[in-house]
Amino acid sequence: MTSRLRRAQRLSGASLLLLGAAATPALAQEKPAATELPAVTVTAPSPIQRRAVVPSRTPSRVARAAPARHRERAPEAAPPAPPPPAAPQQGVLPIVTNQFATVTVVPNEEIRREGGGQLGDLLFSKPGITGSSFAPGASSRPIIRGLDVNRVGIVENGTNSGGASDLGEDHFVPVDPLATNQVEVVRGPAALRYGSTSIGGVVSATNNRIPDAVPTCDAPPFQTYGLPAKAPLATAATSPCVTAETRSAFSSVDRGVESGVLLDTGGGNYAFHADVYGRNTTDYGIPSYPYLFDQTRPITNGRQPNSATRSDGASIGGSYFFQGGYIGAAITQNDSLYHIPGIDGADHNTRIDAHQTKINVKGEYRPDAAAIDAVRFWAGATDYRHNEIGLADLADPTSDGVRQTFTNKEQEIRTEVQLMPFNARLAEVTTAFGVQAGHQELTAPSPDDPGSPLNGLWDPNQNNRVAGYVFNELKFSETTRAQIAGRIEHVSLSGTTPAFIPPVFDVNVDPASIGPATSRNLHFTPKSASIGLLQNLPWGLVASVTGQYVERAPKPAELFSRGAHDATATFDIGNPDLGIETAKSIEVGLRRATGPFRFELTGYYTRFNGFIFRRLTGNTCDEAACVDIANPDQLELQQARYSQRDAIFRGGEFQSQFDVGAFHGGIWGIENQFDVVRATFTDGTNVPRIPPLRIGGGVFWRDDNWLMRVNLLHAFAQNNVAVIAETPTPGYNLLKAEVSYKTKLGPNPFGAREMTAGIVGNNLLNESIRNSVSYTKDQVLMPGIGVRAFANFKF
Repeated sequence: MTSRLRRAQRLSGASLLLLGAAATPALAQEKPAATELPAVTVTAPSPIQRRAVVPSRTPSRVARAAPARHRERAPEAAPPAPPPPAAPQQGVLPIVTNQFATVTVVPNEEIRREGGGQLGDLLFSKPGITGSSFAPGASSRPIIRGLDVNRVGIVENGTNSGGASDLGEDHFVPVDPLATNQVEVVRGPAALRYGSTSIGGVVSATNNRIPDAVPTCDAPPFQTYGLPAKAPLATAATSPCVTAETRSAFSSVDRGVESGVLLDTGGGNYAFHADVYGRNTTDYGIPSYPYLFDQTRPITNGRQPNSATRSDGASIGGSYFFQGGYIGAAITQNDSLYHIPGIDGADHNTRIDAHQTKINVKGEYRPDAAAIDAVRFWAGATDYRHNEIGLADLADPTSDGVRQTFTNKEQEIRTEVQLMPFNARLAEVTTAFGVQAGHQELTAPSPDDPGSPLNGLWDPNQNNRVAGYVFNELKFSETTRAQIAGRIEHVSLSGTTPAFIPPVFDVNVDPASIGPATSRNLHFTPKSASIGLLQNLPWGLVASVTGQYVERAPKPAELFSRGAHDATATFDIGNPDLGIETAKSIEVGLRRATGPFRFELTGYYTRFNGFIFRRLTGNTCDEAACVDIANPDQLELQQARYSQRDAIFRGGEFQSQFDVGAFHGGIWGIENQFDVVRATFTDGTNVPRIPPLRIGGGVFWRDDNWLMRVNLLHAFAQNNVAVIAETPTPGYNLLKAEVSYKTKLGPNPFGAREMTAGIVGNNLLNESIRNSVSYTKDQVLMPGIGVRAFANFKF
C-alpha cells in the first residue's frame, strides 16, 4: 500500500469521525448548558486599555467595579473582596472581538497543557502562525502569515525580549513558555505600538514577574486586588500572603523533564515574585531517516542526531503600590545549552551556549485629573551572549571550541499617556500617545582570524531609534467604533562592510580581492499610519476592516552581514544600499465570541514595495571565497544574499468551535481550523520558505473538571518554492489527543489548593514531518510519536 493511499485512508477516517459527530445529536441528553468563556484580558494590542475582550462573569483585573473619579482623593481603605468568579471550563476557544484586527490568545491553562520549549513550538499549529523549528524544542521563532525574524516582534511584559533570535534561525528565543502565563499574537495596525520591525505582528508574553496587584489570602484562593478603573489604589495595609505554584512535565519522545516553581507574596504596599525553572531533553525520536539527499550517514537509531537541549532560568521581582499607581522591577536570568541538528551540526557537534541577563521596570499612575486617565511606562536592559561551539576539524576531536560569538547589549524605554474620553459630538474620542527610544549594540567577532577584513559576521554595529505614536479611538455608538493611528520613527545604524570586488561577490572571488572594511552610517525615517472600523452586528457578530501603510527600516544583519555563519551553514552577504521597505495592507474580519458557535474568519492582502529577503543564490562558499553554482568543487556553506524586490502576500484564516450538545454531564462538540498564505514577487515567482495550506478539525468533551480532545491537522504539500536552492515539501497529518483534569483540593498534608494534570499525545500517526519554512527541513524531521504527561499544583 502506498504512503499516499495510507494518508488518504487516515484523512477519510478522520472525516467520517467528524461527520458522525455532527450527525448524531441524539447523543445529547439535554439542552446544552450556557457556555462560560474564559476571563481573558489582553494588553498588547493597543495603548487604549479597555475591559476584557472575551465576555465573562469574571471582572477584569484592572477594570473591577469602582466608584467614579472625583477631584478629592478616595480614603485609604482596602477595597472589598470581589465575589468569587465562576470557574471557566477548560478548552473553550477564546475569540477576541473588541480589537480592530486579529488577536490570538493562548491563556495560561492552554500553555500548561500544550507545553513546548519555545514560543514557535507553542504556536506551531495556530491558524496563520507556525514556528521556524530550526532546532525543534530549542530554537523555534514564531512566523506569522509567512513573515518572520525582521518583521515579527517578540516582547515580554511590554519590552523587547532581547537575545539574537532575529539574527539567525538557529538562535533561541529567551522567553520560556514554562514561566509564561499568557501569550497574545497581535496582527495588523496595533503592531504600530511596537515599531515598524513588527510589521508582520507581535508575539507578547506576560507573567507576574513584575506584580501589578497585591495578593491577599483573605479573598477566595488566587484572587488579587489590582488597579481600579476609576479610583486611586488603596494603600491600607493587608495581611501578608504567600501563594505558590509548581509546574512539571515529562515527555517520552525526547525523554524530557521540565519543572518550575513560582512564588508570590505581598502585604501592605508591597508585592514580590520569584520563579525558577529548568528543562532537559535528549535527542528526540523521529519516524524515519532524516537526511533527504544524503543516504551515506550512519543509522540514527530512531533519533534526530545532535538535537539534545538543556535550559534553565530564574527571576525575582517586586512592586511598590502607592495612591493611584505602582512601580515595579524584575531581574531575570536565562541560560540555554542546545545542539543544532542537521548534517553539518551533527558532523561538527555544533551547539550553542547562550546566557541572558535582563532587567525590566514598569509602572502605572492614574492621576486624579480631568484630562489624563493613565500614564504607563516600560523600560528594559538586556545583556546577551552566546557561543557557537563545534569542531574545526572533523578528524581532530581536540579542535572543539568556539566557532562564533554573538553579543547583544540593548536598552529600551517606552512611555504612554492615555487621555480621558471627550465628546466630539459625532463620537466619543479616546486618545493615547507614546514615545519610544532604544539603543542596541551587536557584535559577532571571529575567533579564528580577528585581523581578517571579514572580521566576524557583522562586527560591530550599533543602532539607535526614537519614535512617537498616537492612537485615536472614536466611539460613534455602542455598536460602532473606529481607530486612527500613526507612528514616525528615526533610525540610525552604524557598521562596517568590506569592499567586495566584484560587488556582487558571486563567482570565483580571490580572497585577496576583498577590500578593507568600510564604515557606514545610515539614517532612515520610516512613517506609518492605520485606520480601522469595528461594527457590532446581529446574532453576536462583530465585523472589522482595517487598512495600514507601514514603512520599515532595514535591520543591521540585512545591511552589514559579511561572512560565514557556521550554525546555519551559510555565508551571509548584507547590502548597505537597501532602502526602506513599504507595506500597504487591508484586513477584513468577522467574529463571534458568544453562544454555542464561536468562530473567527479573517482575510488579508498586503503589497510590499522593496520587500527585503534573504536569498540563497545556489553558490557555495568557504570562510573567505565563493564559487558559482556550476563549479564542480562545491564548498561547505550556502551563499545567502539580502535582496529587495516587490512582493504580494494574501491569505486567510478561520477557526471555530461548536458546542453540539450535553453528554454525561458535560458538553461535546466539534472544532475546525483553516489557514493559507500565498506569497509571490510581482514577476510571479515565489517568495521562499512560505507555510503550506493547512486544514484541521476534531471533537471535544468538557465539563467543569475534565477536557478531552482529538484533533487532526493536515498540511498540504508546499510546491510553491523559490527558483533557486529551495526544494518542495511533502504534506503531512498531525494527529493529537489529550485528556486533562482540573479540580480544587480540600485540606491536605501538602497544602495544595488546586491541581491540574493530564496526558497529551503528539504526532500519534508517527508521520515524517518536514517544516517548509525551515532552512534545514531536508535534514531535520519534526519529533515523532510521543506522550507528554504534566501536573501543576497551586498552593
